[in-house]
Amino acid sequence: MKKITILGSTGSIGTQTLDVVRNNRGDFEVAALTAGSNVERMAEQIREFSPACAVMKDEERADQLRNFLRENMPEISCEIWYGMDGFVRAATLPQVDTVVAAMVGMIGLRPVMRAIEAGKDIALANKETLVTAGHIIMPLAAEHGVKILPVDSEHSAIFQSLNGEKKDQIETIYLTASGGPFRNTSRGELERVTVEQALAHPNWSMGKKITTDSATMLNKGLEIIEAKWLFDVDFDRIHVLVQPQSIIHSMVGFRDGAVMAQLGTPDMRLPIQYALYYPDRVFLGGERLDFEKIAEIHFEKPNTEVLRGIPLAVEAGRTGGSMPTVMNAANEYAVAKFLNKDIGFLQIYDIIEYAMEHHSPIADPDLEDILAVEQETYDRLEHM
Repeated sequence: MKKITILGSTGSIGTQTLDVVRNNRGDFEVAALTAGSNVERMAEQIREFSPACAVMKDEERADQLRNFLRENMPEISCEIWYGMDGFVRAATLPQVDTVVAAMVGMIGLRPVMRAIEAGKDIALANKETLVTAGHIIMPLAAEHGVKILPVDSEHSAIFQSLNGEKKDQIETIYLTASGGPFRNTSRGELERVTVEQALAHPNWSMGKKITTDSATMLNKGLEIIEAKWLFDVDFDRIHVLVQPQSIIHSMVGFRDGAVMAQLGTPDMRLPIQYALYYPDRVFLGGERLDFEKIAEIHFEKPNTEVLRGIPLAVEAGRTGGSMPTVMNAANEYAVAKFLNKDIGFLQIYDIIEYAMEHHSPIADPDLEDILAVEQETYDRLEHM
């Protein structure tokens, strides 16, 4: 029985991970769960999965969870921790085999690094880990003999397409994208886009931040940087193709002209389950592709002149050092402002550009440098 910690259990990836566990109870034991502020959902998860410990982001939420459990589930025995120390403890429990890194944002970076140092395999859904610290994470994983198993659907598709192949024979990686809700929208129309429209993704069910990143195409830019680190390829060999039906989740072209693709319905449980069971496959219920009903599979080039997330991220990735941290932090800041209806949709790009233009990159940042640069970026944007 594999023992797992889920960092970010109440979010979209976390809840779908628990759905995989729920459907395969004999194969997994949940050792620890962590969350930000959703006390009631955490309590429900504790009742169902009986983890040894649960962690909330701060002491106030931890106290609320303790009180809720005491009043409503007095029979439950679960240690409640809080804060970064709690996240790290949960990620490094001796009995844990795999840590599912499903936290959104830079808060997940330190627990993932400590988990790697403790010899835990990482099922990675947190984009910021590799975007800001790929130069640290990949060598660290190699040093400790740890597997980094991608949970993101596109990177899982590449990982699956490479099964049995050699990375040094890759010619091109094709990252596919749905294109989000605005792939055919003009700049003028984007100036009037609402939060509700940005969150209406045509194919996938995701959290608000990631859904907004899909609308700006910034998520695909982040995935390019992740792919560079995961598969040890340079940026010139990573191409984005819009595939609106979300049937092909990504492809790998090899030096002999062969192309391997992973296809499936848009169901995040598949890459989650693949990471948890790797290298095995087990049954997963749900809709199957019906090829007799698929008239065509359509591809488009991404509209990078209007949806500028990809070129901004690639610029940051090529610059390297601390610049991806600035780009990522500025995006987090701008998306939060947009979701709060303080700025317009296109201003997300303006804020990212401003932050990048006003930063002098650090060539080889360590963890403390990365976290300091993140905070400096937030501070600069508050006073722009």
